[in-house]
Amino acid sequence: MKSLRRYIDRIKPHFEKGGKFEKLQSTFEGFETFLFVPDRVTTSGSHIRDSIDMKRTMIVVVIALLPALLFGMYNSGYQHFLATGDTRPFWPVLGYGFMQVFPLIVVSYVTGLTIEFIFAQIRGHEINEGFLVSGMLIPLVMPVDVPLWMVAVSTAFAVIIGKEVFGGSGMNVLNPALTARAFLFFAYPAEMTGDQVWIAGMKQGTGIPDGYSGSTALGELAQNLTGRIPADLDSFLGFIPGSVGETSKLAILIGAFILIYTGVGSWKIILSVFAGGLFMGLVFNAFAANEYMALPAYKHFLLGGFAFGAVFMATDPVTASQTETGKWIYGILTGMLAILIRVLNPAYPEGMMLAILLMNVFAPLIDYYVVESNVKRRLKRLKRSRMVEEGKHNPE
Repeated sequence: MKSLRRYIDRIKPHFEKGGKFEKLQSTFEGFETFLFVPDRVTTSGSHIRDSIDMKRTMIVVVIALLPALLFGMYNSGYQHFLATGDTRPFWPVLGYGFMQVFPLIVVSYVTGLTIEFIFAQIRGHEINEGFLVSGMLIPLVMPVDVPLWMVAVSTAFAVIIGKEVFGGSGMNVLNPALTARAFLFFAYPAEMTGDQVWIAGMKQGTGIPDGYSGSTALGELAQNLTGRIPADLDSFLGFIPGSVGETSKLAILIGAFILIYTGVGSWKIILSVFAGGLFMGLVFNAFAANEYMALPAYKHFLLGGFAFGAVFMATDPVTASQTETGKWIYGILTGMLAILIRVLNPAYPEGMMLAILLMNVFAPLIDYYVVESNVKRRLKRLKRSRMVEEGKHNPE
């Protein structure tokens, strides 16, 4: 590492102002800060200094995503061989899944980082680290058999329209990964309907019997096929069709523990999303006008991307509410809306995506009214204390 550091220091003047490659300064700084911690520190003003910076925060989230990613690779292979009726040992199954999922990750990162580099050069700014997480989240919320060109197009849309037009990392209103999924959902609905696309090799028909259904549990529920809902244990462990990283609730819980333990993810948002979903599920259970409404409330947590969205999407510190009270309101409404959309609008069986995007838009408004409420309450308390003081010192 010392030799690499010396080499970077030797070529660095060429990328600084006045050097022959000064136009590539942003790109060079991006690679340098990725390899080594910057040695620049604040020298004036009041600042909180600790070991956490944006890059470390993003890396923690990526680490928290690894259990869901690794299981998603295995499950992709498992679902394929289950559909073909072939029995394979652990490593060949994982290897097949790796070969299906890894290209999605490569396309996501190459497309997104290329756009990030271009915008950094145009603006003359440093490269933002935010895409380290978005580049991993986008493949995890996609079907394993989605065409790679669609991943590239949806990633480009998410980075440009969902992020860069607002000013880059920290300025975006919508979660970039969910923006990519929403774009794919509305632009190419046949790829996101919850039907056969969710099994690797289904579209190519590579040994999969005719008539085999690779639809997700939410896709079955949308068609009132409640008899095909998988067992709770399979849903919890993740041995069901679905997006790459959303099937295993056990892996997601491991990621949630990492986020909460490190303080990167808000436990208030995670808990309140589940509370809101449970409340709305119980409300529907009370009416039970159809089989979907009668579905036990807890089963909503085991199906689709509810748990994944609650842990990794709703907790996005940029697009979620910032105030402590606002986090509770934001989370509860997100959970309620997700179940509401699922049950009452079968056209959107995965309600979590739309619920989080909608609450992303309202998060600033929630924080505004929370702050205004706090200001009014403090002003009333100040006014009351002044009246008490005046009463104590009143000569009469």
